[in-house]
Amino acid sequence: MVGLGCENITSKLLARKIKQSKKPVEFFDVQDIQGGTTAAIEKGIKIGKNMSEAAKELKREPFDFFHLVLGLECGSSDSISGISANPSLGMISDKVVKLGGTSILPEFTEWIGTEHLLIERAVNKDVAEKIHSTLNRFLEGTRRLGIDFRGIQPTPGNIKGGLTTIEEKSLGTIAKAGKAPIQGLLEYSEGVKGRGLWLMIEPGLDIESMTGLAAAGAQVIIMTTGRGSPCGNPVAPVIKVCGNKRSCEWMAGNIDIDASKIFTENKNVENIAQVLWTKLKSTCNGERTFAEILGFEDLAILRANTILSTMYQL
Repeated sequence: MVGLGCENITSKLLARKIKQSKKPVEFFDVQDIQGGTTAAIEKGIKIGKNMSEAAKELKREPFDFFHLVLGLECGSSDSISGISANPSLGMISDKVVKLGGTSILPEFTEWIGTEHLLIERAVNKDVAEKIHSTLNRFLEGTRRLGIDFRGIQPTPGNIKGGLTTIEEKSLGTIAKAGKAPIQGLLEYSEGVKGRGLWLMIEPGLDIESMTGLAAAGAQVIIMTTGRGSPCGNPVAPVIKVCGNKRSCEWMAGNIDIDASKIFTENKNVENIAQVLWTKLKSTCNGERTFAEILGFEDLAILRANTILSTMYQL
């Protein structure tokens, strides 16, 4: 961890938090290094080399999907996503949960119009009520600000992709979570409280969402996209799945799994899910995704804004 030396959130504070995870961590501030930037770079390289040598001593060990936390993301969705890439991912999520692992579905603003379907899958009344009240508070909060959130969704990009209503978009969103029972809701970046399927409260912005998933413990994120998206994450590998033939061809160097074969090669959702399952296992074993190969390490942290403050009545 490298800081300047006069921030509110210091390198020392962050290092202390990282240390709680029992991961090796070092920190220093540029203002404390004689020689400024050049000396700080030299110090950082020295620390990095020492960590690299220590890492060489680590041995690969087998693990099963009981230990996996999978993030379920989508971005630049179109009218095809909800009947191709998204339900394929839903099958993977269900399989992970069946094997004792964990899946997290974020993007709570994209549950609007389908909350009754999610409520039916809640493991108990408390979880069902929290799903209902969370969305209600959000919509009421935006109305108090003079905003009808349902009037600004889908986004212009979604509309260009053929989506016409928030309900259509939401049906695609929740398809990524398969059919597993919903164990509970997590706040943004909150660590998972148990295994199974969990929902995360955050506003559905791709990079902020994936940052929250990684912070919650997701080791791998699968992102479905209709119109194409290159973004990645510095912590969790991001696997891209796309059901739009044009996007798969146009952005071939960004898309890991071509789900458009459902339409072009008479494949079905189950066939694509099997290909995706193989890719997930390969990724867990070190095979790099296109986002990793291209060096996309996007990071953005959600800050409380007026809408969220109203929703949570801060």
